[in-house]
Amino acid sequence: MEKISLTKQIILGDNLIELPKLPANFATMIYIDPPFNTGKVQKRSRNDIQYDDKFDDFESFLMPRIEESLRCLTKNGSIFVHLDYREVHYIKVAMDKLLDRDKFMNEIIWSYDYGGRSKTKWSCKHDTILWYAMNPKDYIFNFDAMDRIPYMAPGLVGPEKAARGKTPTDCWWHTIVPTNGKEKCNYPTQKPLGVLNRLVKVHTNQGDTILDFFCGSGTTGHAAIKNGRGYVLIDSNREAIDIAALRLAKQ
Repeated sequence: MEKISLTKQIILGDNLIELPKLPANFATMIYIDPPFNTGKVQKRSRNDIQYDDKFDDFESFLMPRIEESLRCLTKNGSIFVHLDYREVHYIKVAMDKLLDRDKFMNEIIWSYDYGGRSKTKWSCKHDTILWYAMNPKDYIFNFDAMDRIPYMAPGLVGPEKAARGKTPTDCWWHTIVPTNGKEKCNYPTQKPLGVLNRLVKVHTNQGDTILDFFCGSGTTGHAAIKNGRGYVLIDSNREAIDIAALRLAKQ
């Protein structure tokens, strides 16, 4: 079998400036994990790098960047926007206007269980990933590539089904990156490889290229390498780019 030559590119710079320099229609998937507009400096531990996560107008910051990126997608490509409760509803409405509501495919809920519990409200323990397909009648969805998860009541489905497990729904339970875990790269908002692996395997094919223009610690690139895909990563933070480059050089 002929070996596929994979794109592997990491770019330091403002994505609004760098995105227009990229070729059109080269990526079958865009995944971004932009700042969440938490209103504070993001830093989990003493060893983490930090960045200011506060915007006066988050939508005006994010949407021009998303709009510029869409030309990079193939006709059967998909874009995934990872946010939390603070801004996701505003960006959902803006994405519907930009792409049309019929291109909205799923709202994926990533649930985790880590950290303290509030005594004044329900503790916030989930993020939302918005999925839009450029063509809702023709997009990549490799059902057979899905990882399977255990049944909550395996005794109700019989030993064969219990051994095989079930396919995930739009609600995903996955731990965050443990502070002292092997996956940790000293980046404060690093997302788990398991979440990106699932997206990459299902929504791209072998040899495809994935674009992430808020790449942070490089988890998207790690998942791409792990699954035989190429990547183009962009970030404006020099320390993030250094972390991503070192991480991916080890894969």
